Amino acid sequence: MFIASHCSFYTAGHPLDVRLRNASVQYARPISVGNNVWIGGNVTVLTGVTIGNNVTIGAGSVVTRDIPDNTLAVGNPCRVIKSIDEE
Repeated sequence: MFIASHCSFYTAGHPLDVRLRNASVQYARPISVGNNVWIGGNVTVLTGVTIGNNVTIGAGSVVTRDIPDNTLAVGNPCRVIKSIDEE
């Protein structure tokens, strides 16, 4: 795995409902990163996300949902834009 500079991984979160948030209700979910993954600079990965094997995440992306194996994903929110064939 390669992680460029200024990346952030957040495993904790809070509800959107203001009453629950004010009651200090919080949650944590693990982040899972597969093998042979390249995460570009300034990427943010949010709680509960799984990044598959052989994945490249483009610089500046915000990963809010799972990214499948063998893909290139970029953007805010991060989306798969290309399948990467193994050679």
